[in-house]
Amino acid sequence: MAAEGEPFVIKFAHVVADDTPKGKGALLFQKLVHERLAGKVKVEVYPNSTLVGDADEMQALLNNEVQILAPSLSKFGKYTKKLQVFDLPFLFDDEAAVQRFQSRETSRDLLRSMADSGIYGLAYWNNGLKQLSATQALRLPGDAAGLAFRIQPSAVLEAQFNAVGAKPVVLPFAEVYKSLQAGLVQGAENPWSNIASQNMHKVQPFITESNHGVLNYMLVTSSEFWMSMPFAVRSELEGIILEVTQAVNREAAALNQRDRDRILASGSSKLVALTPEQRQAWREKMMPVWQSYENEIGADVIRAALTVNRKR
Repeated sequence: MAAEGEPFVIKFAHVVADDTPKGKGALLFQKLVHERLAGKVKVEVYPNSTLVGDADEMQALLNNEVQILAPSLSKFGKYTKKLQVFDLPFLFDDEAAVQRFQSRETSRDLLRSMADSGIYGLAYWNNGLKQLSATQALRLPGDAAGLAFRIQPSAVLEAQFNAVGAKPVVLPFAEVYKSLQAGLVQGAENPWSNIASQNMHKVQPFITESNHGVLNYMLVTSSEFWMSMPFAVRSELEGIILEVTQAVNREAAALNQRDRDRILASGSSKLVALTPEQRQAWREKMMPVWQSYENEIGADVIRAALTVNRKR
C-alpha cells in the first residue's frame, strides 16, 4: 500500500540483461508509467538478479518485497501444473503456433490459474523457441545420451532429457556460462538471444536448431498488491502492459534472428540443422512425456495447444 499522497512503488525484478527482450520490456514499462502515471506510480527496475535471484523471486513477490516479476513459465509448477503445457517438448510447430495459442481462451484462462496462491498473471512475454547447445553435434536423440544439460527447475524438462538418456541438472541462469565453461554440464537449452547475451556460444561448439520448446515468461504481480491500487490506475497499467507486451514480442522475434546471425557469423559455434525426419525422430522420442503429464496439465489444454499447429 502507498502512503497518502505517495505513489505506488512497483519494484520490477528480473534475472536477465537489460539488452534482452525482457530487459527492454521492463525499461519500456518503466518509461511509459513515468510518462502517463507520474506521481501515482513509480517503477524501479532491477535486472540481472541484482535484487532477487530466480530461486527466491516468487517468495519475494508473495512477501511484497517485489511487485512485478516475469519468470519463465517453467517456474510456476509449485502453483499450477497447467502451465507445464509450455514446457512439453516439440509440442508447437513454430513461434506462430505459440502466439496463436496465447491468444486463445484456454491460454487466457491459464493467466488466472494461480489465483488461489495469490498470484495474478498479467501477460505472456515471449522470448522465442529453444535451441539445444552442446559440446557435440546433436542430430538424433541418441546423440544426447550421457550428456549433462542445464535446466530450469521443471519436472517436465527433467523428463524431456531423461527421455533421450541425458542427465538434467538444475542450475540458476546466472551460473550457466561458468558451469558450461568448467564442464559441469555439457549442454543447455535456450533461445538465440539468451545464448548470445550470456556468451554461451563461446563455450558450446555446436548448436542444434531444434526449436523444440518454448522459453516464454509470464508477467505476474500479487493479487493483493494489484487490488490495492485504484481501479483507474490498474486500468491504465493494463493498457501500458498490453502495449509493452506487443513491443516485447516483436523485439524477441527480431533479436533472436539478429543474435542467430551474429553467433553463426562469429564462427564459435557450428549450426546443426535438423532434417524433417531427424526432427520427427526427436518428437517421437519425447511424445511419451506429453502422455505422462496429460493428467496434471489437462488433456483439453494439450489438445488446444496441438490444434494451433494446424495451419488455417
